[in-house]
Amino acid sequence: MGILLMIQKNDNKKIKSLKKTLGIHSKVDVVRAGLILLEKEAQRLKRIKRWKRAARLVLENSREINKEFQAFSRIKLL
Repeated sequence: MGILLMIQKNDNKKIKSLKKTLGIHSKVDVVRAGLILLEKEAQRLKRIKRWKRAARLVLENSREINKEFQAFSRIKLL
């Protein structure tokens, strides 16, 4: 048997509204759909963290390489 979930009156109204809007048959399916969306958002945030970390790791190396190319640039800044 599953774990009981206490739903407040306002939450119950929102769930009923979502059931009608989305054409979902049960409250559990509405909650599952919400959990899936939250899980996707958590995965997205993890990816963003990884990308930021990777960008920080290559930042110094990237600056050095860019300086090397600027020395041989045909277009000089005034």
